[in-house]
Amino acid sequence: MTPAQDAIGRLVVCPTPIGNLEDVTLRVLAALRQADVVACEDTRHTKKLLDRYELSVALLSLHEHNEVARARDLAARIGQGAVVALVSDAGTPLISDPGFALVRACLSEGLQVEVLPGPSAILTALVASGLPPERWLFVGFLPRRRAELDALFQGITETLVAFESPRRLTGTLRVLATCDPERPLAVCRELTKLHEEVRRGGAAELAAHYEHTPARGEIVLVVGGAPPGRGERDGAVAALRELVEAGARARPAAAVVAKLTGTRANELYRELMSDGQ
Repeated sequence: MTPAQDAIGRLVVCPTPIGNLEDVTLRVLAALRQADVVACEDTRHTKKLLDRYELSVALLSLHEHNEVARARDLAARIGQGAVVALVSDAGTPLISDPGFALVRACLSEGLQVEVLPGPSAILTALVASGLPPERWLFVGFLPRRRAELDALFQGITETLVAFESPRRLTGTLRVLATCDPERPLAVCRELTKLHEEVRRGGAAELAAHYEHTPARGEIVLVVGGAPPGRGERDGAVAALRELVEAGARARPAAAVVAKLTGTRANELYRELMSDGQ
C-alpha cells in the first residue's frame, strides 16, 4: 500500500487460521501490522496470533452481544481516518461469525471495505470431502428440529456444507441415514490441527461409526446432494432409453446419463429394464 492509501480510513476484513497459525497470509499480517485497531471476537484468542508474529496493535472485542453498538463506533472512527482490521476467532469473518453489522455500517456510510482472501474451513472441507464441488450450498449450523433436518436433506440436490457440534453429530447422521442410508458424506474434524480427520462414507456407515466412536473437536459436515425428484429421474430414464434405442449398451449409457444428471446409474438401469418387461 502507498502512503496515500495508508491515510485513508477503511475496514480490512482479515481471515485468520482455522487451526494452524502458519496458515495466515502475508497480506493479513501486513494489514494487522498497519491497523489502528483490530476488532476481534475474543481478544485473548487473537492475541495468541499477534504474539506468534510479534505484532503489537490495540484490540477491541466485537462479538454477537455488542456487535451493533461497536459497529457504529468503529464506522465513526473509520470515517475519521482510522484503519480497522476485522478478524474472527478462526476463518473468514461474517461466515457464521460476527462482523456483518460492521460491514453494513461502513457500506451505508460510503466507507472503504477491503476483503482479503484466506483460510476457510468451509472450502477446505468441501475439497477434502471428495464430493461434487461444482454446485454447493453452505447452510451454517444445521437446524435442530427433526422436521427441518428431514426437509433439508431431502430437498437440496447440491452438495451441502454445514457446521455441526460433536454432541449432535451422531443424531444428525441417524436422521440422514433414515432419509437415505447410502447418501455419501464426509465428516471433517479438527481441520489443519494436530488431530485432523476426514472420514468419508455412506450415511448409515458413518452413523454407526460415530455411535461407537464419539467425535471431538470442531466439525464440518459435507453431504452429497439429494437424488433428483421424480420428474428429473423420468427425464434421465427417457434420455437413457433413447441412447439404448440408438444402439448404445445399457449399462455404459446409464453411467454417462447418471454423471450428467446427478442420478444413480444402477437406479436408471433398473428402471429401464423394468420398463422393458
